[in-house]
Amino acid sequence: MSGAGCMRNGCCRKPHAARSKMTKTMKRDGSGSWLVLILTLGVFSIINTEMGVVGILPQIAEAFHVSVPEAGWTVGVFALIVALSAPVMPLLFSGVDRKFAMLVSLGAFIACNAVAAWTDSFTVLLVARAIPAFLHPVYVSMAFTVAAASVGKEEAPKAVSRVFIGVSAGMVLGVPATGLIAGVWSVSAAMLFFVAVNAAVFAATLLCVPRMPVPERRSYGEQLGVLKRSLTWQAVLAVTMVNGAMFGFFSYMSDYLRQVTEVSFQLVSAVLLLYGLSNIVGNVLAGRLLAGNAARCVAAVPLALAAAYVFLFVLGGELFPAAAIVAVLGVLAGIASNGMQYIMTDAAPEAPDFANGLFLTSANLGTTLGTAFCGVLISMFHTRYAVFGALPFLAAGLAFILLRNRSVRSFHS
Repeated sequence: MSGAGCMRNGCCRKPHAARSKMTKTMKRDGSGSWLVLILTLGVFSIINTEMGVVGILPQIAEAFHVSVPEAGWTVGVFALIVALSAPVMPLLFSGVDRKFAMLVSLGAFIACNAVAAWTDSFTVLLVARAIPAFLHPVYVSMAFTVAAASVGKEEAPKAVSRVFIGVSAGMVLGVPATGLIAGVWSVSAAMLFFVAVNAAVFAATLLCVPRMPVPERRSYGEQLGVLKRSLTWQAVLAVTMVNGAMFGFFSYMSDYLRQVTEVSFQLVSAVLLLYGLSNIVGNVLAGRLLAGNAARCVAAVPLALAAAYVFLFVLGGELFPAAAIVAVLGVLAGIASNGMQYIMTDAAPEAPDFANGLFLTSANLGTTLGTAFCGVLISMFHTRYAVFGALPFLAAGLAFILLRNRSVRSFHS
């Protein structure tokens, strides 16, 4: 069944009714803004746990008497489980009260981070990293869904963009903060930092978030039915390709700045911080752009990214032009991430949790493919040519976005 066919037959009406009911409740009790803020902080706490260890792998290796590549499994295991469980876990929790699901997810992160803080066994550390990873997509996908449902349909992209700020902040602030704590004190102290952030959001959720039962529970079969639509697969492929372009190159950005721009490690950190802060700006802009003309916004971003990568190839040898282009890339990446989440959930409005799970899986798959392809180009040529690894992904992503936009236009005409 196509996305348009589903809408014609009326099977997408109930989510809008559910959104309307929840929106009215939020407006009546004034809790909408607080809810989105708590969701943003919650996503920050989850991403902080996932990505924070990236900056302390040498300390983990030293503390647990393993090599740095072995310590890297604390990141790899978490990411692999998120990618595999992202479509399944949100689907299983789709009928559960939202507040309860959020508390279960945060509780698991608190408990497992506490275990990670006190253990001296690397195996136990890996298990403590693996268990909460299963609930990562439950919380993040639910945060997107609840944020969108807490406001009117026209304002949904803005609410979701605020939650995306939590994703950016988790990477921008979480990694250096964790590194600082581990450097000044210890790896255990860094893990307790994760516990403290998770616990603060748990308390805020417990005290400030109302019960949120699912108004219209759909069967697993009905939700899986969205996979029969061409619109869904166009969105999946667009998300995979665009994320492959952005994060494939981003994986090597620090090496690019060292090898091509030839700056110190300290300046690399400063430029990466600039990228992250620009990404937050992109998240804010995305909400406004998507609320205005979503189709035009999502189609324009791959073209803008491609132009920025070409400029970086030409001017990447000079610090100030390179830093300026990296800042532009950060803004565009923030807009693109929001846009890709939008087209994914727009393809399956009656199964928002499942759609957000598909978004997380597609994004992780794209990152894996893009990183591998850019790595091949670096091996064959030079780090400077990693930017060209993004271009074929952007071309494919744009093609799928245009197909998606045409499908949506045909329905409305």
